[in-house]
Amino acid sequence: KSVAMEEEYNKKVTDEDIVKILGAPKLERDKSESNDVAGVVTGLAWTSVGGDILFIESLISAGKGNLTLTGNLGTVMKESATIALEYIKANAELFGLEAEMISKYNIHLHVPEGATPKDGPSAGIAMLTSLISLLTQKKVKKSLAMTGEITLRGKVLPVGGIKEKILAAKRANIKEIILCHENKSDINEIKPEYIEGLTFHYVKEMSEVIEVAITNQKVKNAKKL
Repeated sequence: KSVAMEEEYNKKVTDEDIVKILGAPKLERDKSESNDVAGVVTGLAWTSVGGDILFIESLISAGKGNLTLTGNLGTVMKESATIALEYIKANAELFGLEAEMISKYNIHLHVPEGATPKDGPSAGIAMLTSLISLLTQKKVKKSLAMTGEITLRGKVLPVGGIKEKILAAKRANIKEIILCHENKSDINEIKPEYIEGLTFHYVKEMSEVIEVAITNQKVKNAKKL
């Protein structure tokens, strides 16, 4: 007769046990960035593994109006940044800016985790917000994330993967989300308990995005542009 060998084990699983079995935890990404720095915005992305948050950063330096984009971005995503900047230049007065002033600076926009390829139009409104924050040196609203495509005429278009993006935002302790008004139907399909504690701002125009996202407070150590 074979006797089953029974090993002694703890019925309660400790943190140490988990690490022993599963290995050390992967690096947790920042849940959401501080808004003391100009040009840092939380976007919502759709990746091969589902919804995720995506940070957009931008930096300004004296120059000749060049726009540099880094972070392993695909063509469509790069185009979104170009559209955002051209729209801002064309409507500078709306935002209290001077178009001539903008062309005296170089702008560098980066999407961290450079090893991860990123593409698609849905970071459009996040890029727009990043550039406005950078050029006005004003803080972006705290605990806010956004997703939406932009057009040169200043419209905001709907994007896909909303349910997954919202769950990613919730995991990252985001409290408010900006979406195209046409994505409202996607939100209506999500069980109310999943979106408890979230406030949604539905927009049609890029100017409305700025109204919601940009505060009247200057960032720490604001540059004089």
